[in-house]
Amino acid sequence: MTDVRDALMIGTRTDGTTVQRPLSPHLQVYKPQITSVLSIMNRLCGIATSVGTLLMVWWLVASAGSPHAYASMQSFMGSWGIVLLFGWTVALVYHFVAGLRHLAWDAGYGFELPQVYASGIATLVATGAITLLIWIIGLVVYL
Repeated sequence: MTDVRDALMIGTRTDGTTVQRPLSPHLQVYKPQITSVLSIMNRLCGIATSVGTLLMVWWLVASAGSPHAYASMQSFMGSWGIVLLFGWTVALVYHFVAGLRHLAWDAGYGFELPQVYASGIATLVATGAITLLIWIIGLVVYL
């Protein structure tokens, strides 16, 4: 064996004979592509949406509870509240739009590489546009 990787590729079958198996590629092997980045973002946005939902539930429970509970929640959020709310909105909208993209894939549409790239870019553009629209409407109604 000339390389350590060769030793890692040696495996045995159930009957005991040795075989040479390929290694799984690592992140160092591949350059990030739009498909992999959007897939990772979808997972991260799902987690962020869950955490944001827990914060919103905490806010609702605190506002329905005592003034002390609401004050402690407000002190926790502090000046980061608007930033967290904006991030939660972006994560929620991205996760929704990416879910629509996956729904189209489940229906059998958009598997060619140019369509995958186009739908990925459309997902990012739609996320930005919908998020801005939500915040513009929200600020107009609020103010």
